[in-house]
Amino acid sequence: MTRVFVPRDSAARSVGADEVAAALVASGFEVVRNGSRGLLFLEPLVEVETAGGRIAYGPVTKADVASLIPALENGGDHALRLGDIAQHPYLKNQERLTFARCGITNPVSVTDYEKHGGFAGLKKALGLTGAAIVAEVTESGLRGRGGAGFPTGIKWKTVHDATADQKYVCCNADEGDSGTFADRMVMEGDPLMLIEGMTIAGLAVGATRGYVYIRSEYPDAIATMNEAIHAATAARWLGSNIQGTDKSFRLEVRRGAGAYICGEETAMLESLEGKRGMVRPKPPIPALEGLFGKPTVINNVLSFAAVPFILAEGGAAYKNYGMGRSRGTLPFQLAGNIRQGGLVEKAFGVTLRTLIEEFGGGTFTGRPVRAVQVGGPLGSYLPASQLDMPMDYETFAGAQAMVGHGGVVVFDDSVDMAAQARFAMEFCAVESCGKCTPCRIGSTRGVEVIDKIVAGESREANLELLSDLCQTMTDGSLCAMGGLTPMPVMSAVKHFPEDFDKPSRLAAE
Repeated sequence: MTRVFVPRDSAARSVGADEVAAALVASGFEVVRNGSRGLLFLEPLVEVETAGGRIAYGPVTKADVASLIPALENGGDHALRLGDIAQHPYLKNQERLTFARCGITNPVSVTDYEKHGGFAGLKKALGLTGAAIVAEVTESGLRGRGGAGFPTGIKWKTVHDATADQKYVCCNADEGDSGTFADRMVMEGDPLMLIEGMTIAGLAVGATRGYVYIRSEYPDAIATMNEAIHAATAARWLGSNIQGTDKSFRLEVRRGAGAYICGEETAMLESLEGKRGMVRPKPPIPALEGLFGKPTVINNVLSFAAVPFILAEGGAAYKNYGMGRSRGTLPFQLAGNIRQGGLVEKAFGVTLRTLIEEFGGGTFTGRPVRAVQVGGPLGSYLPASQLDMPMDYETFAGAQAMVGHGGVVVFDDSVDMAAQARFAMEFCAVESCGKCTPCRIGSTRGVEVIDKIVAGESREANLELLSDLCQTMTDGSLCAMGGLTPMPVMSAVKHFPEDFDKPSRLAAE
């Protein structure tokens, strides 16, 4: 029976992958539901297994299946034929370390995972001391991929050195930033990699329990993670006496309640403990007093997902990628007004222009790029003049911007940047946990001030007031929700002042 692959990824399902898979099953094919390779503009992407390798077709609709059947029998010609998708420029020009298996394997098959190099890092870690594992991660230069960019090795060493009767490993999978979907793709396309990375973290710091905190808007990711945890436990890669050793690690999924603020690590801990998601003051830091007051490693999905490669190949191999203090790769996610949206894993140092023009194919509308927001709704709006800036933590920080989680949202020259600045303040007002005054009140006042500026009311005085308000939010907020909201607002004012000037706006209209 001919084997074909149809993604079970949410993005592919949203454009008809389930219907395509059902039609192929009805036509007598063996269908494997794999993850997405990340070329979202080609989904649903169907691949057929042939003697010469896998041949791809896409985007395929249910109506295309009947005409595809003869081609699928031997990988033959068809209008939708793409050939070996690994040779497609979008994939061929990437450095896939974290996403090496995504779109290739059955996400919940332990056998498939091992066949493609899975658990090699954990096998090595089982023979090392916790300190040796921490040293390898430190050597790699891995920094938190959730946005803050804090060195992972330092965080793990702090938990390793802490004394406690119980330690925890928590994965913050509350992926809520606009234009980001890499965490979801890992959990739906290669969940065993996340399980392996978290288990290695547990061995490194002496933790025996772990939790994956997934946003409620990701039902497919939750279901796939639970299925993968069950499969890994049955194969003795999780649970008691892992692979016959004296090491144990148990992992559970916890569903979030739809609050953006729970992407902040201490608010997530409150939610995990059954409380309302509100930010905790620091100190104490979670590495010393985290979940239930115990030492806790908290990283996001992409941080943990990078660990299996680091242990399997060595920290030095991972460190060979990147630039400066930004080592390794980051899966950049192209979204917004973009012709070829999807995931692009590249070493740090790639420019925005390369991502947007060479991979993304420019704007979907064909109009010039005017602004790009990198790092989610709290990231700066960068003008087209800064597209040649390398993606690097320090370079972006120097430009009063942030790489964040690697989300890249593109806007063409029809965008109203005053409206985007207002959205940033409004988003903060809606999503603030209310714990601190600068964030809770400042964001509401910010919306009002921007409305006055756009209406032409005392423009100069209100621009000065907006600047003062943003500085207060930056200096006085408890967490990044209020502390970073001024970044998109003031970047819009700085780079696109004409959009805040009523006479200029009226003239343009």
